[in-house]
Order: sequence, then structure tokens, then C-alpha cells
Amino acid sequence: MTSNVVTLKKEMGVEEAAEILLEKGVGGAPVVDDAGNVIGMVTESDLIMEDVKLHLLSGIIYLESIKAFEEKLKKAVAVKVEDVMSKKVISVTEDTSIEDIATLMIEKGISRLPVMREGKLVGLVSKRDIVRTIAQS
Repeated sequence: MTSNVVTLKKEMGVEEAAEILLEKGVGGAPVVDDAGNVIGMVTESDLIMEDVKLHLLSGIIYLESIKAFEEKLKKAVAVKVEDVMSKKVISVTEDTSIEDIATLMIEKGISRLPVMREGKLVGLVSKRDIVRTIAQS
């Protein structure tokens, strides 16, 4: 677990967030409000939106729901972290076992989880942390 967690603010521009992730050498970070509450997560994938294809704009008929299209369009033209962050944050506590964390990451398809204590962010655990634990055992 990393206890000195890089965090982002929802008002930040996506360029600033990308610079911070790059500078700190991390692939994602929790988004916190002014009180330090985790309100979202941002990953490199959220910032670059490599999987977004604006089918409608390229002349292809878009067959997904209108809501899904609107969400993807909003992310594609986003200027703020709030526009691209995942708002449904899955977190763990300090007492969560490595096995449970690994299972949760695989089942949910996520690479990092905020570690919480009494509702406050105290760390971040990533797949790299799990690999490090395996290597040390």
C-alpha cells in the first residue's frame, strides 16, 4: 500500500491531471473534495479515452443508448477531471486481506483501490503492490 497518495481535485483540467500522474509515475489517483473525501477515481485510460469513438460524428450510426453516447461524448470533449472521473468508487479498508483485494481487482477490472479508515483516505493499493507482496513471500 502506498500511504503518500497522489490525489486530484474535480476542478482540475485534464491536462494538469495528466501532468501530475506522469510526474508522480502513477497510473491513476483518487479525486477528493475539499474535506478530503474520495469522490471519484481517475486513471490514464480515463484521461486519454483511447476507446472512445465518436461514431455519430464520423457518419456511422451509433447503436448504443442515448445516455451511453452522451456520457462518452462528454468524456471525449472533457476539460475537467470531474467530467472523466469514475464516480462509483470501490474501496477497501486496512484490514482487507491481499487475497480479497486481488479478487476484487480481477472481478471489477480495476488496477488500484483507495484504502479507507473511518471514511478517510489513508492509502492506495495497486496491482503492483500485490505483485510486490507475491515476490516477497
